[in-house]
Amino acid sequence: MESKSHNNLQERPTPSSKGKASVEDNQLIKAVEKEDIKLVQQLLEGGADVNFQEKEWGWSPLHNAVQSGQEDMLHLLFRYGANPCLRKKNEATPFIIAGIGGKVKVLELLLSKGAEVNEYDANGFTAFMEAAVNGKVEALRFLYKSGAKVNLSRRTKEDQKRLRKGGATALMDAAENGHVDALKVLLDEMGADVKARDNMGRNALIYALRNSDDRKVEVLTRLLLDHGADVNVRGEKGKTPLILAVEKKHLGLVQMLLEQEHIEINDTDSEGNTALLLAVQLKLEEIAQLLCEKGASTDCGDLVMIARRNYDSSLAKFLLLHGAREDFHSPAEDWKPQSSRWGEALEHLHRIYRPMIGKLKIFIDEEYKIADTSEGGVYLGFYEGQEVAVKRFYEGSTHGQKEVSCLQSSRANSDLVTFYGSESHKDCLYVCLALCEQTLEEHLDKHRGEAVGNEEDEFARHVLFSVFKAVEELHLLCGYTHQDLHPGNILIDSKNAVCLADFDKSIKWGGEPQEIKTDLEALGLLVLYVVKKGDIPFETLKTKSNEEVIQLSPDEETCNLIHHLFNPGENVKEHLSGLLGHPFFWSWENRYRTLRDVGNESDIKMRKCNSRIVQLLQLEMSECSRSFAQWTSKIDNYVMQEMNKYYENKRKRYKNTVSDLLKFIRNLGEHINEEKNKEMKSRIGEPFQYLQEKFPDLVIYVYTKLQNTEYKKHFPKTLNPSKP
Repeated sequence: MESKSHNNLQERPTPSSKGKASVEDNQLIKAVEKEDIKLVQQLLEGGADVNFQEKEWGWSPLHNAVQSGQEDMLHLLFRYGANPCLRKKNEATPFIIAGIGGKVKVLELLLSKGAEVNEYDANGFTAFMEAAVNGKVEALRFLYKSGAKVNLSRRTKEDQKRLRKGGATALMDAAENGHVDALKVLLDEMGADVKARDNMGRNALIYALRNSDDRKVEVLTRLLLDHGADVNVRGEKGKTPLILAVEKKHLGLVQMLLEQEHIEINDTDSEGNTALLLAVQLKLEEIAQLLCEKGASTDCGDLVMIARRNYDSSLAKFLLLHGAREDFHSPAEDWKPQSSRWGEALEHLHRIYRPMIGKLKIFIDEEYKIADTSEGGVYLGFYEGQEVAVKRFYEGSTHGQKEVSCLQSSRANSDLVTFYGSESHKDCLYVCLALCEQTLEEHLDKHRGEAVGNEEDEFARHVLFSVFKAVEELHLLCGYTHQDLHPGNILIDSKNAVCLADFDKSIKWGGEPQEIKTDLEALGLLVLYVVKKGDIPFETLKTKSNEEVIQLSPDEETCNLIHHLFNPGENVKEHLSGLLGHPFFWSWENRYRTLRDVGNESDIKMRKCNSRIVQLLQLEMSECSRSFAQWTSKIDNYVMQEMNKYYENKRKRYKNTVSDLLKFIRNLGEHINEEKNKEMKSRIGEPFQYLQEKFPDLVIYVYTKLQNTEYKKHFPKTLNPSKP
């Protein structure tokens, strides 16, 4: 916004059109300011720069002439080539400044010289907005006919927008500055949108109530209400129009607002103050009585005590007659939230008064917002006293119905997010869920760069196992498919437990295999996303083909798991049940134990070369590049010698076969902890880690060879989450 002072905060310099300023250039600026048209002409004839801009704020002769409304001066400057598009340091053009003065002829002249009717400065102000700020009705009419956008909201830079700055409209400007005639013209002649909100969520009614002239405020409020302004909107500190009217101590405004059909009389500001509580605190007996008579709840604070403290015994009696309690107890101050991330906001919400929605306490305010959604957002709340995340939907929303229907079919203690209940109020559905600390995406962002290296990646195994179980439960027990699996709807609580959320796009499965395949393919992407610690964005993975995703796998186990997810075969519904037993989910100790158990098969111990298991495990010619192909040369020499000592006959010593490697692992497990083998133990450390690092592809090799045989009995047993 421009002002008539030259001392506005400026954005960036706009240099003179010819570089260094001359004495004549500075004299030209001063001559225009003094409205000395003869001197201006002399200076221009003498070569002064008509487009010179003073260094400090970027004012040009044309800007100054427009500000003072000198039409003759403007014509003179244009004859000498004045540029109507010059911008001051705050990017204001002469045309925008002309909106302040509101002279139609000046605006008309500038438009004819090339000004653009909706051009805006660095603060997002247009000439139309400036005319509204200053109540220039005829200028508004002219600009409207010339194509000005009536409902254009104030544009602002992204950093300011993130702070919820900007976004106001001309209607809000006229309301805030008390210009009744301008407001009427905007509403009645130009169809200004009374429902528009700025980036903080305020409408023109909030702006009107900021005006200090009570007489004007009453007229402005009536105009806006007659045109359908929302009476439950919030301004600074969460204050509603009703609360602002009480703060103004304006009985007429309070009466006017209470006449509105959908007024939320018990709504609170961000500190938990209701209109009634404020009226009692401000000793406004008449307003307090009116609010009570209109149904305001007296359960919003220690009203009786406040009235008595103000020596207002008649108000105290009145409040008691309307249900106020003498023994009112505010929430315990020593209450502590369970959540660490949301703790401060939860403490505030717990402390303040809020009208209950059934069993739910909630405040729809930015302070308590967890996330944005396509409908009503996710907010902090308390359901039956339990900390919850509340997902808000429009009443009748198909997304909301899907969410509730799917969650109601889940069992207790599952890997799906816990569903506590739902409430409906004022055309909104509130779905109350377990409150978690972060999403999988947020967790990986926070820990990006923390390489696992050669260590066991327990986090990836834990997260993905939980997600696999959740999706399996969804398919088998609930009979739904998720259809929207991604890192943002996998939640992690304060104890690092993982659960699946967001079922508003879920589908009741009717037998169409592709619906389950969609979930399985998304799981394949999630596997790579988690294993890679989020280094490849999930949205990027979605653009790649299945083959490209498989090729990005860092190891054979991950590759094999993703391949099975992308190629589930015919029995898609129960496919995940089998994959929960995949080696990807085995701990390193379980892998070692499995290899030992397989190596304990008698045919392997007896080295029966023609036996089924030895034949199954035999390497093909194409597999000679595996890490364990020449395994005897990769084991520590001392360890190899010691293990071979158990065989006096050299012909029985270990050979480079898979079955002998498994026999070696079995025997190593039997002898490694013996007193005489301390040196061997000191060289290799924990066998499970040593073998995993030496032969990282051995387990998946054994698994793929034996998974469809009777020898799979040696694999770790997986709890089947599909059975209650």
